[in-house]
Amino acid sequence: MDVLKIATAGSVDDGKSTLIGRLLYDTKSLTTDKIEAIEKSSKQKGYDYLDFSLATDGLVAEREQGITIDVAHIYFSTAKKSYIIADTPGHVEYTRNMVTGASTSQVSIILIDARKGVIEQTYRHFFINNLLRVKEVIVAINKMDLVDYSEEVFNKIKADFEALNAKSTFKEQNVSYIPLSAINGGNVVDKSENMPWYDGQTVLEHLEGLHSHDVYEAGKARFPVQTVIRPKTEEYHDFRGYAGKLYGNSIKVGDAVTVLPSLTESKVSKIHFFDKQFDEATAGSSITIELENDINVTRGDMIVKSDELPKIEKDITTTVCWMDSKKLVPGTKYLVQHNTNRVLAKVESIKNTIATDYSGTTPATQLAINEIGEVSIKLSKPLYFDPYNENKSNGAFILIDTATNTTAGVGFIR
Repeated sequence: MDVLKIATAGSVDDGKSTLIGRLLYDTKSLTTDKIEAIEKSSKQKGYDYLDFSLATDGLVAEREQGITIDVAHIYFSTAKKSYIIADTPGHVEYTRNMVTGASTSQVSIILIDARKGVIEQTYRHFFINNLLRVKEVIVAINKMDLVDYSEEVFNKIKADFEALNAKSTFKEQNVSYIPLSAINGGNVVDKSENMPWYDGQTVLEHLEGLHSHDVYEAGKARFPVQTVIRPKTEEYHDFRGYAGKLYGNSIKVGDAVTVLPSLTESKVSKIHFFDKQFDEATAGSSITIELENDINVTRGDMIVKSDELPKIEKDITTTVCWMDSKKLVPGTKYLVQHNTNRVLAKVESIKNTIATDYSGTTPATQLAINEIGEVSIKLSKPLYFDPYNENKSNGAFILIDTATNTTAGVGFIR
């Protein structure tokens, strides 16, 4: 079964948690005790509707304030697909949380309050989806019940967002618009009778109709080695396999491959998936590869097709979203975690900060928490990478503080 990863974005009170709760409720993905808790809480608060945010907002502070603070991951399934939803905070002080939630998502749902329309926060939410190259974006214009289900209001917001979309540099991105009333369930799972002028899909229908080729960006095959498998049993006495997850594109038995960084060449002799063998593995597969000849391969190495070598450099120009309370300044040293490879690095320079409202850049010499900027990094040994806009999996990395071992920032190689 396909697994679809979704990130949500929206400003305070736009209804992200309510939308997700309604999705869970209408697809019968909530347990009986959870439904009873929602009904009881809604009654105690004096609401004449079910407060579905209780299904996602797990922290006490979230429930008390009616806002989302933490990134919550919600799981549910239909007959067609399994879904993982990252319910992320929308506030500017939680930009790092939103980047974290959207970094592994193939689909993003950006909520807009029909009463407010496109606001400054909408720009930031869309900017982050552009930065992370999320291919499928659903603009959910919520709370249509509070504007009398007006088609005119919907069309005005759609036009405003189209003007924002024109600023995007990620032209392969697909943007869809759905008017809805999450609190009443209109156009979430079931069609709304209050908006007969809308003849498009509901949120769930749209998600159900997406296929792998709709949401994944094809690139060059990249296979970071996670571990070397040597059973040394009687049955598999001479077995030597290289396990990991395949990114970018497919790989086949017989393909000529190169192992990085040694540049040793070989050919794929076998591809294993659990206890079965296949002639070809597609992107996203967790597999074990055997090569024709015994060569030195270890964790952190990368196997690529010989005619598709990535860049191999020690100096990289990157876009970094800073996540640490300690500011990023030139001269500081961090560990760069790039796939399974970990390299010591030094921040050479910080050129600017990048405005998330598409207004441009500002010269800067440091990055504070939640800021995004252009950073030059020097590595202690070469990294084998692709620009992020060509291969997402091989163009992203994290910066690890060597003293605290915390994830200090996330970067995208230019």
